[in-house]
Amino acid sequence: MDYMKRALELAALARGHTSPNPMVGAVLVKDGQVLGEGFHRRAGEPHAEVHALRQAGEAAREATLYVNLEPCAHYGRTPPCTRALIAAGIARVHMAMLDPNPLVSGRGRAEMEAAGIATAVGEHEEEARALNEVFVKYITTRYPFVIAKFAMSLDGKIATSAGESRWITGEEARRYVHGLRDTVDAVMVGVNTVIADDPLLTARLEVPDLRQPLRVIVDSKGRTPLHARVLDPGLPGKTIIAASDLIPENKLAGFKDQGIEVLISPARGGMVDLERLMQALGQREISSVLLEGGGTILASAFAAGLVDKVLAFIAPKIIGGKAAPTPVGGEGAASLAQALTLERVAVERLGPDVLISGYTR
Repeated sequence: MDYMKRALELAALARGHTSPNPMVGAVLVKDGQVLGEGFHRRAGEPHAEVHALRQAGEAAREATLYVNLEPCAHYGRTPPCTRALIAAGIARVHMAMLDPNPLVSGRGRAEMEAAGIATAVGEHEEEARALNEVFVKYITTRYPFVIAKFAMSLDGKIATSAGESRWITGEEARRYVHGLRDTVDAVMVGVNTVIADDPLLTARLEVPDLRQPLRVIVDSKGRTPLHARVLDPGLPGKTIIAASDLIPENKLAGFKDQGIEVLISPARGGMVDLERLMQALGQREISSVLLEGGGTILASAFAAGLVDKVLAFIAPKIIGGKAAPTPVGGEGAASLAQALTLERVAVERLGPDVLISGYTR
């Protein structure tokens, strides 16, 4: 049995539920037998190593632990896992990767080795980093991991010239997006998308423990209609307006009267400063943002270097029309050499549609 692979599988069971903590799975083994296993379910609850130790009990002495992330060596919402492992008499710890958290970053390994525990690092490291890509970005920069998502026709249109956009992609692709909303901390759109599409921006899936992301409307001058569905107080979760200091007082008062939080930052070029906005969201422990458009905000995010990952859904439809909008607006690249080229590109079929994903760095 590949015990580290099992640890990764366990960790992934909590996808979307551990923020701002990482996903961690642990497997305790002795003499070829699994004594205990567990995963971190959500921030503030016991870590994966503790669950595995509790299952194993006294049998954990002289056992080997497989864990996809270096055990913590500091007091956070819970006590250090390293001390629990030392107290339990663990003989060896295999870690897929060291914890990038500056509060840990090798300290856990050093503490265990000083107590006589043998350690090894690097087994399935690439998969471990991919699993916790959100945590790695957030814990090292305090900025959220930003996923730019858009759906377009085969000829690169996100709507007809008359503004019709429902639905370009099919049910499988839309279900995939609802699954994404269940796993990210926030969903963000520009005010033009709210005015044109009147979206809900909720996660709509029949799954247990469904999460609703924070809904963020980027609206520098407060143009979001007060009757917009996304502002309905009956919606699950919360919506905030990210405005600039250019928002008129009457607009600001209207939102506040309706109980809508407005996050104000200085304008940059007449628009919301997206970098400051991401910084403010990071301070709220928002570790991931699904940026769903439209073209203006996507262009600004790409230009500011804020996008980490791209998800492009392509439907086998031809819309045509010079006036039909495209996913990314702005001035764009002046030459092909200046175009953003994605790395680690993957292609997936979702019913009749195709999903192309990749990373900007």
